[in-house]
Amino acid sequence: MTTAVQTLGWRDFFAEGRAARLALICLGVWLNAADSLVTSTIMPTVGRELGGYAYFSWATAAYMVGAILSGATAARLSARLGLRRAMVAAGLITTVGCAVSALAPDMVTLVAGRAVQGLGAGWIVGACYAAIGAIFPERHLARIFGVMTSIWGVATVFGPLVGGVFAEGGAWRALFWAFGGQSLVFVGATMLLLGPGQGAPAGRAPLGQLALVLAGVALIGWADLVGAVGPAALLCLAGVGVFIAAVRAPIGLADSLLPREAGDPASVIGSGYLSYFALTAASMGFGVYAPALLQKLYGLSPLVAGYAAGLEALGWTVAALATAGLSERWHGPIIRLGAACVVGALALLALVMRAGPLAAILAAATVLGAGFGFSSGFTGRRVIAAAREGERELTSAGINSVRLVGNAAGACLAGIIANLLGWSAGVTTQAADAAAVWLFALVIPIALVGALGAWRVSAPGLAET
Repeated sequence: MTTAVQTLGWRDFFAEGRAARLALICLGVWLNAADSLVTSTIMPTVGRELGGYAYFSWATAAYMVGAILSGATAARLSARLGLRRAMVAAGLITTVGCAVSALAPDMVTLVAGRAVQGLGAGWIVGACYAAIGAIFPERHLARIFGVMTSIWGVATVFGPLVGGVFAEGGAWRALFWAFGGQSLVFVGATMLLLGPGQGAPAGRAPLGQLALVLAGVALIGWADLVGAVGPAALLCLAGVGVFIAAVRAPIGLADSLLPREAGDPASVIGSGYLSYFALTAASMGFGVYAPALLQKLYGLSPLVAGYAAGLEALGWTVAALATAGLSERWHGPIIRLGAACVVGALALLALVMRAGPLAAILAAATVLGAGFGFSSGFTGRRVIAAAREGERELTSAGINSVRLVGNAAGACLAGIIANLLGWSAGVTTQAADAAAVWLFALVIPIALVGALGAWRVSAPGLAET
């Protein structure tokens, strides 16, 4: 009887053309999920060919900036154009970004292409999640989100493999063409599988807050190119000040990027957002520079270095799945455990990334990812549960916005540290030795700020206050 019910459930799940539409959504999520793992694997090869090591971290930061813009406007784009036209437009923009990156004669052009890719990919993901609600009945949502999680798992396994194969063959440009081709497949499948649909009136985009957020990223990115500690520090402080202004800006709910309590670190939402931002920013140095450091200091191939760095994503996935079913009373301790793992892993990386042993580096990478796997989901539940009436969707979307800003700011900050240590002149052994220590040691205070936010959001009874 149980088998029959399960079979009927899966038959219903894939009925009425939903299987093909699910494949379309999975492709859209894959285009975003695989990007960071693939790109970090090929970047050392790209840097050697194009030079411009001063812009090394910008390849990541630019993608995140594009995703910030599109993430804040994806729902409005889908509402105005209708799902089909929005998804086609997003796929075409992603294809253009891939083509610019593939044809880039220098690092600055590559960075521009990455920004366009991020813009298109963010719109693709936003439209895909909107399509889930439009195409699939509510009874299937649990299965749908399970499939989405598995796509990220697949990206963890195959992302470094794909990037490593193209990097070792010296064919990194072909990789961008391959992603552009997948984007065109996404466009064609969208036109074939989705009805035309009609646009609808949509609220205004949060242009004021977006401008402040992007100004903050720009200031930190500017500091990335400054060759002196003093000016770089001042620009970083100015960028942080602009971020704070963006969070606290008195913007109406109808055109806001974040909920009203986002700027209050004493609240559940504010402390949760602080945790997401600071822990993410502190960890970005590993994601951006680990493959290059492992290749330079330990002689690993691009493929092996990509998989070594990919242990962070694997640790995240395993930890999240292992704790997903825990009862409410465990959520607070697990959030704190996750924050402690991030801080501890960064401290360990500062000690072992330069001199090894390699096994300790791999363990630290896994623990770093596990920290996010432990804390991220439970923090999100508490943040969303604390949302005011009418702000639940805005609060939920704000989690992704804060993470993206943390990714972009963290990538720029890592670039500042690396460039001040001589990375901009080339990946020499001396620069790699210094970066292997200070990329992780200098961000530990930021991680501790994130841990304080995690401690606050996990405090017993805070969600009910």
